[in-house]
Amino acid sequence: MLAPEVKVLLEYMRTQPSVALADLTPEMMRAQTLPLSENSEAVLKVVNTLIPLPAKDNEAGSKDPIGVRLYYPASSADVIGALPALIFFHGGGFVGCDLDTHDGMCRTLCNASGAVVVSVDYRLAPEARFPAAPEDAYRALLWLSQEAETLGVDAAAISVCGDSAGGNLAALLCLLSRDRQGPAIQKQILLYPVTSPHCDTDSHHKFAEGYFLTREQMQWFWQHYLGDTANALSPYVDLLAADLANLPPAVIVTAEYDPLCDEGKLYADRLAAEGNHVDYQSVAGQIHGFCSFADFIPKGREVLVGLFGA
Repeated sequence: MLAPEVKVLLEYMRTQPSVALADLTPEMMRAQTLPLSENSEAVLKVVNTLIPLPAKDNEAGSKDPIGVRLYYPASSADVIGALPALIFFHGGGFVGCDLDTHDGMCRTLCNASGAVVVSVDYRLAPEARFPAAPEDAYRALLWLSQEAETLGVDAAAISVCGDSAGGNLAALLCLLSRDRQGPAIQKQILLYPVTSPHCDTDSHHKFAEGYFLTREQMQWFWQHYLGDTANALSPYVDLLAADLANLPPAVIVTAEYDPLCDEGKLYADRLAAEGNHVDYQSVAGQIHGFCSFADFIPKGREVLVGLFGA
């Protein structure tokens, strides 16, 4: 049964003007996306900076620096020494959202975890299709590891987190770092993650419409992200078909009324089958994105804080 506050939120959403998906452009979608939390928590400090390009990229002029926003927890004012870090990737179907839309979530994660949250402004599709976002994620990990001392971070205590499409990037970053022998990742925290481009699980059909995220929207997102369908064959696209051995411990959260619920559970099962430690929970009565709607859905904040045992 849908939680009462979720019902109210869905009813409100249905009263809002909308554009048919066939007519929607990425630019229109981004213009309609507003910051998702108005009652955000205070943290010790917030630092906006850029990840500079390697020399070869500067010479080629093929990329821009990556924007990042660092959140230092309120509890760290009296801490002596380096803090753990949590690299965060926002959702938005690889097409929308940004550092501002997920500012509230990052603040909550920061204080709950006691870690420095590093939110990454990765490139969006369709202007920058796969593998641009995963490569930005990997560059962020390398940068954080290399600059850890300057940033007040413990390079041996870096975890990753993301919601929805950001959950895909967090999971994928664990594969990339394993395969490229990159920096060690302590833990992966995946909130209702996108794990497969096929959109054909039972939950995709059962909750195809009427529960905020739709199956048709997910197909639209994947089309913009992948472009050439040949990209769908990459082992770094369909995580359910990837080699999942020797990965960091995972915490995976799904929502009962989410088209992505089944693919999140399937990913948790596949990780466990490969011998990885997995802590999985499906949150009853909730929809996709509920952790972003903490102003309306108290369960969202409760789950975020509960990730760290607080």
